[in-house]
Amino acid sequence: MRMPPPQFLLLGSMFSVQFGSAFANKLFDQAGPAGTVLMRLGLSALIMTAVVRPRVRSRSRADLYAVAAYGLVLGTMNWTFYEALNRLPLGVAVTIEFTGPLVVAAVGSRRLLDGLWVLLAGIGVFLLAFGGAHHGVTKVGVLLALAAGVCWAAYICTSKRVGTSFSTKDGLALALCCGTLVALPAGIIEGGTALGRPSVLAGGLGVALMSSIIPYSLELTALRRLTAATFGLLMSLSPAVAALAGVITLGQHLSTVLLVALVLVVTASVGTTLSSRRHPLAEAPATP
Repeated sequence: MRMPPPQFLLLGSMFSVQFGSAFANKLFDQAGPAGTVLMRLGLSALIMTAVVRPRVRSRSRADLYAVAAYGLVLGTMNWTFYEALNRLPLGVAVTIEFTGPLVVAAVGSRRLLDGLWVLLAGIGVFLLAFGGAHHGVTKVGVLLALAAGVCWAAYICTSKRVGTSFSTKDGLALALCCGTLVALPAGIIEGGTALGRPSVLAGGLGVALMSSIIPYSLELTALRRLTAATFGLLMSLSPAVAALAGVITLGQHLSTVLLVALVLVVTASVGTTLSSRRHPLAEAPATP
């Protein structure tokens, strides 16, 4: 059987993540954002640990600290993003969060052009924060999405350290376990007895599969045959795919402000990718 083109696999990963987020939104009324995050991370950790069986006995203390930091960032990133998603339209939340990796891509560069791309994305976020009050955008939601973006930036940095000491799957499995511990207290408080309902657990399993297991598997396969430029260009479509998922799954409205902000952030992402395409892609972190 012939393998599909890697671009299709990465697009499939992207659609799975964003529609998984839209599906997660439907669980908020029963389990809350933190409870939904707990199910996503916890069930993903169980599946990954059972499949990968990561080894920790031979690891140094520095390696374990690194993977714990990776898991801390992973758990906090997902938690703040789902809390933002409870207060913002999906397309808005992802557009704001996406500024995190954009800043990482531009940091360290002394070229004026890279600074202009970040400024362009910043204008898009400003429009969402101060021009979207009539379209379901709240200031608290914007701050939470920005916090998720900061965590995404830290996630990229910590994943590099873990990637040098662990195989990709081992590192992710252990990080998911640590991330689950981060979400555990708030998840139990918000989710309560709903976390024990079979229907809610089934929904949580669906979120875990759509937002973690399936997209990560697709990315691992696609990344073996993609350049850094192609990966970055395709990932630049994430905010637009998120907005589409919000419209189709949640019936959210695409306002003019959101459309303009999407264009600004996607343009900034494409520009950043094209201006740094000389850097090779060995292995990218899993989709948050």
